[in-house]
Amino acid sequence: MSTDGVTVAGGAPQAALRDPAAAAAAHSAVAGPPEPGGRAARRRRAGHMTWRRALRRDWQLYTLLVLPLVFFLIFRYLPMFGNVIAFRRFRPGGSIFGEEWVGLHYVRMFINDPTFWNVFQNTLVLGVLSLVIIFPLPIVLALMLNELRSRRFKRLVQTISYLPHFMSVVIVAGLVFQITAMRGTINQVVTAFGGEAVPFMQLAEWFRTIYVGSEIWQTVGWGTILYLAALSTVDPQLYEAARIDGANRWRQTWHVTLPGIRPTMVVLLILNIGSFMAVGFEKILLLYNPLLYPTADVIATYLYRVGIGSSQFSYATAIGLFEALIGLTLVLSANAISRRVVGASLW
Repeated sequence: MSTDGVTVAGGAPQAALRDPAAAAAAHSAVAGPPEPGGRAARRRRAGHMTWRRALRRDWQLYTLLVLPLVFFLIFRYLPMFGNVIAFRRFRPGGSIFGEEWVGLHYVRMFINDPTFWNVFQNTLVLGVLSLVIIFPLPIVLALMLNELRSRRFKRLVQTISYLPHFMSVVIVAGLVFQITAMRGTINQVVTAFGGEAVPFMQLAEWFRTIYVGSEIWQTVGWGTILYLAALSTVDPQLYEAARIDGANRWRQTWHVTLPGIRPTMVVLLILNIGSFMAVGFEKILLLYNPLLYPTADVIATYLYRVGIGSSQFSYATAIGLFEALIGLTLVLSANAISRRVVGASLW
């Protein structure tokens, strides 16, 4: 700065202090011309890598995607073209895309079919029971395991609860038949207390209880793995702060633990809602019989009996397409609601 007060640092006129435009011009004159694109643009260009460069650099990793992509292309996407026979009359031995266009004929058929709506109701009931009862149980078990202090006992409980998941569905169905038989374990206990043996697998009203109970036994332990992994990422300092504030274990669980695993819970909930209509086909097919159809027959088994058993492929395809559209709608709706309400979603 000169002593006469005419100029300031950098040689800018003192009048620039009173004129913002002049000040900006003086600053530009001192700092020099701006670099093209600015610092933010340079940072984006420096951090941005084109897909070609990434492919050349990490091509070994990208080759691992080839087999999964081929699998999904052949067994997931190409079969979608077969949905066209829901609107065309298909005859075995003819064109795989049907012989003639029939429009919504098969859609009207299952809409006017009372058997389909009974099957649809059974699917909804079993789906709701699975979602309401089975989904929260892995969370509860994971919270209980997280509170255990003995590592040896914790590992023992985990091992015992995981084992049923690795059993074949055929073995599980066989165990269910043995336990619920007239001389099975349950009836032995019932008769020991003076009751009469109950033919569980011949009474339609018992099927839903048996199915949900077997699902709990087989899947709950395995479902705790993701929640235990999510619990390990919760910051321990949050628990210390909660204890300092006087929170007991219940309040710590409610205000620290559950919010910490909320994203995992939301993602798994959306996935479960997406498979809401696809109730366990294999287990139901192995367990049910004509006596249990009023409560056990679901869309998946009905499709199997109508499509494969009766060779009504177009009719079965129309029902399957209807089921897929419901599942897609449920996933999109659940994801949108979760993103708006909770702030976590799949995409």
